[in-house]
Amino acid sequence: MKQHLFEERHAREWQEFEAWLERGDKPRGEPRVAPAQGALDGAEIPQRYRRICQQLALARDRHYGADVVERLHRLAVRGHRVLYGARGDRKNRFLFFVFGGFSRLVRRERRNVALAAVCFFGPLFAMIAVLQAYPDFVHYLLSPAQVTAYEAMYKPDAPRLGRTPAADSAFAMFGFYVWNNVKIAFQTFAGGLAFGIGTLFFLLFNGIVIGAVAGHLTQIGYTEPFYSFVSGHSALELTAIALSGAAGLKLGAALVKPGRLSRKQALVTAARGAAGLIYGAAAMLLLAAFVEAFWSPLTEVPVRLKYLVGIALWVAVFAYFLMMGRGRAH
Repeated sequence: MKQHLFEERHAREWQEFEAWLERGDKPRGEPRVAPAQGALDGAEIPQRYRRICQQLALARDRHYGADVVERLHRLAVRGHRVLYGARGDRKNRFLFFVFGGFSRLVRRERRNVALAAVCFFGPLFAMIAVLQAYPDFVHYLLSPAQVTAYEAMYKPDAPRLGRTPAADSAFAMFGFYVWNNVKIAFQTFAGGLAFGIGTLFFLLFNGIVIGAVAGHLTQIGYTEPFYSFVSGHSALELTAIALSGAAGLKLGAALVKPGRLSRKQALVTAARGAAGLIYGAAAMLLLAAFVEAFWSPLTEVPVRLKYLVGIALWVAVFAYFLMMGRGRAH
Protein backbone atom coordinates (compact mmCIF):
# COMPACT_ATOMS: atom_id res chain seq x y z
CA MET A 1 0.00 0.00 0.00
CA LYS A 2 1.30 3.44 -0.95
CA GLN A 3 2.02 5.84 1.88
CA HIS A 4 -0.69 8.39 1.01
CA LEU A 5 -3.36 5.65 0.98
CA PHE A 6 -2.07 4.35 4.31
CA GLU A 7 -2.32 7.83 5.81
CA GLU A 8 -5.79 8.46 4.40
CA ARG A 9 -7.12 5.15 5.69
CA HIS A 10 -5.88 5.61 9.27
CA ALA A 11 -5.87 9.42 9.67
CA ARG A 12 -9.15 9.56 11.57
CA GLU A 13 -8.20 6.98 14.18
CA TRP A 14 -4.83 8.69 14.70
CA GLN A 15 -6.60 11.99 15.32
CA GLU A 16 -9.03 10.34 17.75
CA PHE A 17 -6.18 8.68 19.61
CA GLU A 18 -4.27 11.98 19.79
CA ALA A 19 -7.39 13.68 21.18
CA TRP A 20 -7.67 11.00 23.86
CA LEU A 21 -4.00 11.44 24.72
CA GLU A 22 -4.46 15.17 25.18
CA ARG A 23 -7.01 14.41 27.87
CA GLY A 24 -5.11 11.54 29.49
CA ASP A 25 -1.43 12.50 29.19
CA LYS A 26 -1.20 15.37 31.68
CA PRO A 27 2.10 16.68 33.16
CA ARG A 28 3.03 15.60 36.66
CA GLY A 29 0.97 17.41 39.29
CA GLU A 30 -1.98 18.22 37.03
CA PRO A 31 -5.23 16.26 37.40
CA ARG A 32 -5.73 13.73 34.67
CA VAL A 33 -9.13 13.63 32.98
CA ALA A 34 -10.51 10.14 32.84
CA PRO A 35 -9.95 8.72 29.35
CA ALA A 36 -13.59 7.65 29.18
CA GLN A 37 -14.58 11.32 28.99
CA GLY A 38 -12.68 11.74 25.74
CA ALA A 39 -13.91 11.14 22.22
CA LEU A 40 -13.19 7.41 22.55
CA ASP A 41 -14.79 4.96 24.90
CA GLY A 42 -12.32 3.82 27.56
CA ALA A 43 -12.81 0.16 26.66
CA GLU A 44 -11.58 0.83 23.12
CA ILE A 45 -8.25 2.32 24.14
CA PRO A 46 -6.15 -0.87 24.59
CA GLN A 47 -7.27 -2.13 21.20
CA ARG A 48 -6.56 1.26 19.60
CA TYR A 49 -3.11 1.30 21.22
CA ARG A 50 -2.31 -2.16 19.81
CA ARG A 51 -3.41 -0.98 16.37
CA ILE A 52 -1.10 2.03 16.62
CA CYS A 53 1.82 -0.30 17.47
CA GLN A 54 0.95 -2.56 14.52
CA GLN A 55 0.72 0.41 12.17
CA LEU A 56 4.08 1.68 13.43
CA ALA A 57 5.65 -1.69 12.66
CA LEU A 58 4.09 -1.67 9.17
CA ALA A 59 5.28 1.89 8.47
CA ARG A 60 8.83 0.96 9.42
CA ASP A 61 8.75 -2.31 7.48
CA ARG A 62 7.45 -0.56 4.35
CA HIS A 63 9.98 2.29 4.69
CA TYR A 64 7.37 5.04 4.77
CA GLY A 65 8.51 8.63 5.27
CA ALA A 66 10.10 9.72 8.51
CA ASP A 67 7.15 12.05 9.25
CA VAL A 68 4.68 9.14 9.38
CA VAL A 69 7.03 6.87 11.32
CA GLU A 70 7.84 9.62 13.81
CA ARG A 71 4.15 10.48 14.34
CA LEU A 72 3.22 6.85 15.03
CA HIS A 73 6.26 6.46 17.28
CA ARG A 74 5.16 9.45 19.36
CA LEU A 75 1.61 8.09 19.60
CA ALA A 76 2.90 4.67 20.72
CA VAL A 77 5.20 6.16 23.37
CA ARG A 78 2.58 8.53 24.73
CA GLY A 79 -0.04 5.79 24.69
CA HIS A 80 2.24 3.54 26.69
CA ARG A 81 2.78 6.30 29.26
CA VAL A 82 -0.93 6.83 29.76
CA LEU A 83 -1.94 3.16 29.75
CA TYR A 84 0.88 1.84 31.93
CA GLY A 85 1.63 4.90 34.06
CA ALA A 86 5.19 5.36 32.76
CA ARG A 87 4.63 9.17 32.49
CA GLY A 88 8.25 9.92 31.61
CA ASP A 89 9.61 8.80 34.97
CA ARG A 90 13.29 7.95 34.55
CA LYS A 91 13.23 5.15 37.08
CA ASN A 92 10.30 3.47 35.34
CA ARG A 93 11.93 3.81 31.93
CA PHE A 94 15.17 2.40 33.28
CA LEU A 95 13.45 -0.61 34.86
CA PHE A 96 11.37 -1.20 31.74
CA PHE A 97 14.56 -1.19 29.64
CA VAL A 98 16.48 -3.50 31.99
CA PHE A 99 13.68 -5.99 32.58
CA GLY A 100 12.60 -6.57 29.02
CA GLY A 101 13.27 -3.68 26.67
CA PHE A 102 16.96 -4.36 26.14
CA SER A 103 16.60 -8.11 25.66
CA ARG A 104 13.69 -7.68 23.22
CA LEU A 105 15.73 -5.16 21.25
CA VAL A 106 18.65 -7.59 21.00
CA ARG A 107 16.30 -10.34 19.80
CA ARG A 108 14.80 -8.01 17.19
CA GLU A 109 18.30 -7.18 15.95
CA ARG A 110 19.39 -10.84 15.98
CA ARG A 111 20.70 -10.72 12.40
CA ASN A 112 23.04 -7.82 13.12
CA VAL A 113 23.98 -9.39 16.46
CA ALA A 114 24.76 -12.72 14.80
CA LEU A 115 26.87 -11.08 12.07
CA ALA A 116 28.78 -9.00 14.63
CA ALA A 117 29.37 -12.08 16.81
CA VAL A 118 30.75 -14.06 13.86
CA CYS A 119 33.07 -11.20 12.85
CA PHE A 120 34.35 -10.82 16.42
CA PHE A 121 34.42 -14.31 17.91
CA GLY A 122 35.47 -16.03 14.66
CA PRO A 123 38.91 -14.36 14.43
CA LEU A 124 39.32 -14.59 18.20
CA PHE A 125 38.99 -18.37 18.36
CA ALA A 126 40.84 -18.80 15.06
CA MET A 127 43.87 -16.94 16.40
CA ILE A 128 43.92 -19.04 19.58
CA ALA A 129 44.05 -22.18 17.43
CA VAL A 130 46.61 -20.82 14.96
CA LEU A 131 49.09 -19.81 17.66
CA GLN A 132 49.08 -23.30 19.15
CA ALA A 133 50.47 -24.60 15.85
CA TYR A 134 52.52 -21.53 14.85
CA PRO A 135 53.59 -19.75 18.08
CA ASP A 136 55.96 -17.31 16.34
CA PHE A 137 53.03 -15.84 14.42
CA VAL A 138 52.23 -13.70 17.48
CA HIS A 139 55.13 -11.40 16.56
CA TYR A 140 53.31 -10.40 13.35
CA LEU A 141 50.42 -9.14 15.47
CA LEU A 142 51.95 -7.83 18.71
CA SER A 143 55.14 -5.87 19.28
CA PRO A 144 57.86 -7.34 21.54
CA ALA A 145 56.98 -4.77 24.21
CA GLN A 146 53.33 -5.83 24.12
CA VAL A 147 54.22 -9.51 24.36
CA THR A 148 56.48 -8.83 27.36
CA ALA A 149 53.82 -6.72 29.06
CA TYR A 150 51.10 -9.35 28.68
CA GLU A 151 53.41 -12.08 29.97
CA ALA A 152 54.19 -9.96 33.05
CA MET A 153 50.49 -9.29 33.71
CA TYR A 154 49.56 -12.98 33.73
CA LYS A 155 52.64 -14.78 35.00
CA PRO A 156 51.73 -17.53 37.50
CA ASP A 157 53.54 -15.90 40.45
CA ALA A 158 52.00 -12.43 39.99
CA PRO A 159 50.50 -11.13 43.27
CA ARG A 160 47.61 -9.59 41.32
CA LEU A 161 46.67 -10.72 37.83
CA GLY A 162 46.12 -8.28 34.99
CA ARG A 163 47.79 -5.31 36.69
CA THR A 164 49.81 -2.87 34.61
CA PRO A 165 52.83 -0.96 36.00
CA ALA A 166 51.01 2.34 35.49
CA ALA A 167 47.98 1.28 37.54
CA ASP A 168 48.85 -0.66 40.67
CA SER A 169 45.51 -0.48 42.53
CA ALA A 170 42.04 -1.87 41.93
CA PHE A 171 40.54 1.63 41.58
CA ALA A 172 43.19 2.66 39.08
CA MET A 173 42.58 -0.51 37.07
CA PHE A 174 38.83 0.10 37.19
CA GLY A 175 39.35 3.50 35.57
CA PHE A 176 41.68 2.00 32.98
CA TYR A 177 39.25 -0.79 32.08
CA VAL A 178 36.32 1.63 31.79
CA TRP A 179 38.32 3.86 29.45
CA ASN A 180 39.59 0.94 27.37
CA ASN A 181 36.20 -0.78 27.10
CA VAL A 182 34.35 2.41 26.21
CA LYS A 183 36.96 3.26 23.58
CA ILE A 184 36.56 -0.12 21.88
CA ALA A 185 32.76 0.05 22.01
CA PHE A 186 32.64 3.62 20.66
CA GLN A 187 35.03 2.86 17.81
CA THR A 188 33.04 -0.21 16.86
CA PHE A 189 29.71 1.63 17.00
CA ALA A 190 30.85 4.83 15.28
CA GLY A 191 32.49 2.76 12.54
CA GLY A 192 28.98 2.14 11.24
CA LEU A 193 28.91 5.70 9.90
CA ALA A 194 31.48 4.59 7.31
CA PHE A 195 28.77 2.43 5.69
CA GLY A 196 29.52 -0.34 8.20
CA ILE A 197 33.11 -0.83 6.99
CA GLY A 198 34.58 0.72 10.13
CA THR A 199 32.48 -1.53 12.34
CA LEU A 200 33.60 -4.65 10.50
CA PHE A 201 37.22 -3.52 10.73
CA PHE A 202 37.13 -2.96 14.49
CA LEU A 203 35.27 -6.23 15.13
CA LEU A 204 37.83 -8.19 13.12
CA PHE A 205 40.79 -6.23 14.52
CA ASN A 206 39.80 -6.63 18.16
CA GLY A 207 38.94 -10.28 17.65
CA ILE A 208 42.39 -10.92 16.16
CA VAL A 209 44.25 -8.99 18.88
CA ILE A 210 42.37 -10.57 21.79
CA GLY A 211 42.77 -13.97 20.18
CA ALA A 212 46.50 -13.36 19.70
CA VAL A 213 46.94 -12.50 23.40
CA ALA A 214 44.90 -15.49 24.53
CA GLY A 215 46.60 -17.82 22.07
CA HIS A 216 50.11 -16.74 23.05
CA LEU A 217 49.49 -17.02 26.80
CA THR A 218 47.91 -20.43 26.27
CA GLN A 219 50.86 -21.60 24.20
CA ILE A 220 53.49 -20.60 26.78
CA GLY A 221 51.64 -22.32 29.63
CA TYR A 222 49.94 -19.36 31.34
CA THR A 223 46.58 -21.02 30.88
CA GLU A 224 45.42 -21.09 34.49
CA PRO A 225 46.25 -17.48 35.50
CA PHE A 226 44.95 -16.03 32.24
CA TYR A 227 41.69 -17.95 31.94
CA SER A 228 40.91 -17.67 35.64
CA PHE A 229 41.34 -13.92 35.21
CA VAL A 230 39.13 -13.49 32.14
CA SER A 231 36.46 -16.01 33.16
CA GLY A 232 34.70 -13.59 35.51
CA HIS A 233 34.18 -10.64 33.18
CA SER A 234 34.37 -12.19 29.71
CA ALA A 235 30.62 -12.83 29.41
CA LEU A 236 29.77 -9.18 29.96
CA GLU A 237 32.70 -7.63 28.12
CA LEU A 238 32.83 -9.78 24.98
CA THR A 239 29.06 -9.82 24.55
CA ALA A 240 28.96 -6.03 24.91
CA ILE A 241 31.59 -5.62 22.18
CA ALA A 242 29.50 -7.78 19.85
CA LEU A 243 26.39 -5.71 20.67
CA SER A 244 28.30 -2.49 19.94
CA GLY A 245 29.18 -4.04 16.60
CA ALA A 246 25.52 -4.87 15.96
CA ALA A 247 24.61 -1.23 16.63
CA GLY A 248 27.26 -0.07 14.18
CA LEU A 249 26.11 -2.56 11.53
CA LYS A 250 22.55 -1.25 11.91
CA LEU A 251 23.78 2.26 11.11
CA GLY A 252 25.82 0.96 8.19
CA ALA A 253 22.88 -1.00 6.74
CA ALA A 254 20.70 2.13 6.86
CA LEU A 255 23.30 4.01 4.82
CA VAL A 256 23.89 1.21 2.33
CA LYS A 257 20.19 0.39 1.79
CA PRO A 258 18.05 3.36 2.82
CA GLY A 259 15.06 2.11 0.85
CA ARG A 260 12.56 4.83 0.02
CA LEU A 261 14.01 7.16 2.63
CA SER A 262 16.87 9.54 2.17
CA ARG A 263 20.11 8.36 3.75
CA LYS A 264 19.70 10.99 6.47
CA GLN A 265 16.17 9.82 7.30
CA ALA A 266 17.20 6.17 7.24
CA LEU A 267 20.14 6.92 9.53
CA VAL A 268 17.94 8.78 12.03
CA THR A 269 15.44 5.91 12.10
CA ALA A 270 18.16 3.28 12.51
CA ALA A 271 19.89 5.31 15.21
CA ARG A 272 16.89 4.92 17.54
CA GLY A 273 17.27 1.16 17.74
CA ALA A 274 21.06 1.37 17.67
CA ALA A 275 21.02 3.77 20.63
CA GLY A 276 19.25 1.16 22.77
CA LEU A 277 21.88 -1.41 21.89
CA ILE A 278 24.75 0.92 22.74
CA TYR A 279 23.16 2.02 26.03
CA GLY A 280 22.83 -1.60 27.11
CA ALA A 281 26.32 -2.45 25.92
CA ALA A 282 27.75 0.51 27.87
CA ALA A 283 26.08 -0.70 31.07
CA MET A 284 27.48 -4.20 30.51
CA LEU A 285 30.97 -2.80 29.94
CA LEU A 286 30.77 -0.80 33.16
CA LEU A 287 29.83 -3.95 35.09
CA ALA A 288 32.57 -5.88 33.31
CA ALA A 289 35.16 -3.26 34.29
CA PHE A 290 34.06 -3.51 37.93
CA VAL A 291 34.40 -7.32 37.93
CA GLU A 292 37.70 -7.10 36.04
CA ALA A 293 39.18 -4.67 38.55
CA PHE A 294 37.92 -6.03 41.87
CA TRP A 295 37.31 -9.76 41.31
CA SER A 296 39.34 -11.07 38.36
CA PRO A 297 42.83 -10.13 39.71
CA LEU A 298 42.41 -11.96 43.05
CA THR A 299 44.90 -14.80 43.38
CA GLU A 300 43.70 -15.95 46.81
CA VAL A 301 40.34 -17.05 45.38
CA PRO A 302 40.34 -20.74 44.29
CA VAL A 303 40.58 -21.13 40.54
CA ARG A 304 37.60 -23.49 40.46
CA LEU A 305 35.43 -20.87 42.13
CA LYS A 306 36.47 -18.31 39.52
CA TYR A 307 35.56 -20.71 36.74
CA LEU A 308 32.19 -21.46 38.36
CA VAL A 309 31.43 -17.74 38.63
CA GLY A 310 32.46 -17.25 35.01
CA ILE A 311 30.24 -20.11 33.80
CA ALA A 312 27.34 -18.78 35.86
CA LEU A 313 27.71 -15.33 34.28
CA TRP A 314 27.77 -16.78 30.75
CA VAL A 315 24.62 -18.76 31.51
CA ALA A 316 23.00 -15.66 33.02
CA VAL A 317 23.83 -13.53 29.96
CA PHE A 318 22.44 -16.10 27.52
CA ALA A 319 19.33 -16.64 29.66
CA TYR A 320 18.73 -12.89 29.91
CA PHE A 321 18.81 -12.30 26.17
CA LEU A 322 16.87 -15.45 25.32
CA MET A 323 14.14 -15.28 27.97
CA MET A 324 13.82 -11.85 29.60
CA GLY A 325 10.86 -9.77 28.46
CA ARG A 326 8.97 -12.53 26.63
CA GLY A 327 5.22 -12.27 26.89
CA ARG A 328 5.20 -8.65 28.12
CA ALA A 329 3.44 -5.81 26.47
CA HIS A 330 5.54 -3.96 23.91
